[in-house]
Amino acid sequence: MTTDGFTTCLWFDGRAEEAANFYVSLFEDSKPGRILRNTESAHGTTGSVLTVEFTANGQRFVALNGGSRFTFSEAISFQIDCADQAEVDHYWEKLVEGGGEHGPCGWLKDRFGVSWQVSPVRLTEMIGDPDREKADRAMKAMLSMRKIDIAALEKAYAGE
Repeated sequence: MTTDGFTTCLWFDGRAEEAANFYVSLFEDSKPGRILRNTESAHGTTGSVLTVEFTANGQRFVALNGGSRFTFSEAISFQIDCADQAEVDHYWEKLVEGGGEHGPCGWLKDRFGVSWQVSPVRLTEMIGDPDREKADRAMKAMLSMRKIDIAALEKAYAGE
C-alpha cells in the first residue's frame, strides 16, 4: 500500500518534456521533477527522454514518451476551478496558445491534445441552485458559450 496518494501519467508521442515544462510554467504550486532517459534496452533512442516527473497546481504527474499508439480524448479532462473572469480568461488563452482548440461549454484542448474544462466556481453554484428555473437558465446560457462568460451567466441566472 502506498502512502503518497497517486500520480497521473500522461502519454505523449515524443513531447513529454515540452508538455511538462508548459504545465509547470502555467500553474502556481508547480515544479519540474526527475527526468528518466531511455537505456539501450528501452524502446526509444538511448538517452532520449522516457519520463518527466512534475507537479502542476499541487498535483503530481508523470509525462511518458510512449509513442503514437494512444492519444488523448475528451473522455478524460482536467477541470480548472476559476475564482473569477480574469482567471477564466488567463487559462483559456494560455492553454490554447501554440495550436490548441477552443471547444464548447468551457472545454478546450491544449496543443498536446489534453482536454481541459476552464470553469468558474460560480457556474457550479448557479447550475446547482435548488431553484430549478434559475439553474436551467444558467445551464442554457452555458451551453451556448465557448469560453465561459460569468457576467452573461449571471444575467441569465437572474432572468434578465
